[in-house]
Amino acid sequence: MSLQAVVLTLFVCSYAFSSSPPLHPKKSGCFKVNNCKCIMKDGSGVINLKAMGDAEGFLGRWKPVSTEVLLSFSPCQPFSQPEDLTGTDCTNVAACLIVRLNGYTSHYLSYGRHDGNEFHYNGTTKTLSVSYMGEDEQPLTVVHYHCSPNQSASLISQLSLSAQQPLHIWVESPCACPNYCAMGDLGVGTIFLIILSLSAAAYFILGSCALRPFRSSSGVQISPEHSVWCMMCYHCTESRPPRRRNADLTC
Repeated sequence: MSLQAVVLTLFVCSYAFSSSPPLHPKKSGCFKVNNCKCIMKDGSGVINLKAMGDAEGFLGRWKPVSTEVLLSFSPCQPFSQPEDLTGTDCTNVAACLIVRLNGYTSHYLSYGRHDGNEFHYNGTTKTLSVSYMGEDEQPLTVVHYHCSPNQSASLISQLSLSAQQPLHIWVESPCACPNYCAMGDLGVGTIFLIILSLSAAAYFILGSCALRPFRSSSGVQISPEHSVWCMMCYHCTESRPPRRRNADLTC
C-alpha cells in the first residue's frame, strides 16, 4: 500500500470518530437538594437561589405588577406581610400580591410557598424554572431564573399575571449559572465539616511523621519519634522573643 493511501485511510478514520455522536451525552436537568438549591445532573455545579436575594432575602419588594397590584417575592427565605399583623394570608410565603384600591391597600394574597417547590432546568436556554405551590399543590408562581454571567446583580426583567395562569416572573441573574454563587451558602455545618476534615488530615500526616513502627515479641508497635518532638520543641523555643536579662540593672 502506498504512503498516500495510508494517509488517506487515517484521515477518513479520524474524521469518522470525530464526527460520530458521543456514546454518553451529557444529561440536562438538576436534582433538587432543598428549597433553595439544586445540583446539575451533568456535574457542572450547583445553582444557589439564596444568593439572589438582598440582605433580607427579597428579590423584589412592592414591585408593580399592574396599576393596582404589587408584588413582594423572596426566592429562598419565607416572609410575612404585613409584619405587624397576624393571621394575614401572606404568612411564611415565597410570593405575596398586594392589592390596592383607590390608593389604599385592600388585601394581601399568598401566591406560593417554598415548601414543595419544583425545579425544572432547560439546558438549551440555560434557565431554571421553579414552581411555588399553593394550598392545593398547584403552582401559583413560576419563576424563570436565566443564567446571565454578565449581570452584576439579580433583577426581575418581566412579570406576567393573568386570571387563568400562574404568575410568571423572569429573572436575569449570574447566580442562575452553575457554581457562580455556590460559595455564598456556606453554613455552620459546612464550615464545621471543612475544619474537621482539615484537622483529620493534619492528624494523620503529623502522626505518620511523629510515630515510628517497630517489631517486638508481641507484634508491630508504634512509638513516638523523639527527633520530631525535639525539633518541634526547638522551633517553639526559638520563635519566642528573648527575655530581658537582669543584667540591665547593673548599668
